[in-house]
Amino acid sequence: MRAIDAARFRRIRAGVFLLCLVPLARLLVLGLTDALTANPIEFITRSTGTWTLVLLHVTLAVTPLRRALGWPWLLRLRRMLGLYAFFYGCLHLTTYVWLDQFFDPASIVRDIVKRPFITMGFTAFMLMLPLALTSTHAMVRRLGAARWQRLHRLVYAVAVAGVIHYWWLVKRDITQPLIYALVLAGLLAARVGYWLGAARGERAKRETA
Repeated sequence: MRAIDAARFRRIRAGVFLLCLVPLARLLVLGLTDALTANPIEFITRSTGTWTLVLLHVTLAVTPLRRALGWPWLLRLRRMLGLYAFFYGCLHLTTYVWLDQFFDPASIVRDIVKRPFITMGFTAFMLMLPLALTSTHAMVRRLGAARWQRLHRLVYAVAVAGVIHYWWLVKRDITQPLIYALVLAGLLAARVGYWLGAARGERAKRETA
């Protein structure tokens, strides 16, 4: 296990925090310089959606990386990364509701019902919502660690729904959603391998007790 001192961890956390703001800063700069391409709404929607998926995958990668590298402090970054994923998901949804649908509830409902990729994207966001709302230490204490952990396993369903949302959106060239799907499959396989290993370890302990 490689531990780090508090000062170094604060620097790392601050660096990660600022890095997570780079996609937003890029959009602001492009907007101020009138460089959001010929279709700015689509550009903003795609960018915020992409970074939502990227940060979801990075959040899910924290635990496997922590085990592989022996860096326990990585877990202390996971909540921030997850909240940034939710933040970009909120921007993604806001762009759709505001700039694409102009806050028209009837049109939004029709879109959710008629277009499967919108249905899947909305599902992913609704699954993210309870995770963001229960991300505080106070909610962990209120729910209890076991219940909190069970609830936050929804992040896997969120990531799956997000990848499907992207896959159904692009329709033709599925290269990028396929990459996300393969990375997610690897992360899920690592998690399943850990669960199976833990189960075998518990069974071996009971048999030798």
